[in-house]
Amino acid sequence: MSTTTPLPPSPPAPPPPPPPASMTAELDCPLHAIGFEYELVSPQKVTGRLRVTQVCCQPFGVLNGGVSAMVAESVASLGAYVASGFRRVAGVQLSTNHIKAALLGDTVEVEAEPVQVGKTIQVWQVQIWRTDPSLKKKVLLSTSKITLVSNLHASEKMKGYEETVKKYAKL
Repeated sequence: MSTTTPLPPSPPAPPPPPPPASMTAELDCPLHAIGFEYELVSPQKVTGRLRVTQVCCQPFGVLNGGVSAMVAESVASLGAYVASGFRRVAGVQLSTNHIKAALLGDTVEVEAEPVQVGKTIQVWQVQIWRTDPSLKKKVLLSTSKITLVSNLHASEKMKGYEETVKKYAKL
């Protein structure tokens, strides 16, 4: 007579990743307020997207250049924060070139990558693209270069934010 040993219970499946909107809500209130959604956060790259709505448009129905600059500095700052080992960062220079316009209703994609990650200074490049369905290609809308001081002391109050970023970052 053979007996079978019951298998041990399987560990519970990990919870599904939170939707991008809730990730953005926890990571960056100003970007969340305009509808931006982070997709990837890592020391090597930060990506996300934004649907161009009235909230982020000029009266002419195009994406406000100040919004593009805010998005660029925000995504670069988050990337620099992660790349610095969760030290407080501060932008010291932002240069943005607007090349083409995004119109009301467009969705733009944002990609930030480090140019240089030093112990004291980081430089990040941010590009904002619009997908042109008729041409089946991406069109570059703006490019920004952000220089950040990245060796500032983060207070104990920032520990909660650090844990939130670690929850979402690909480290």
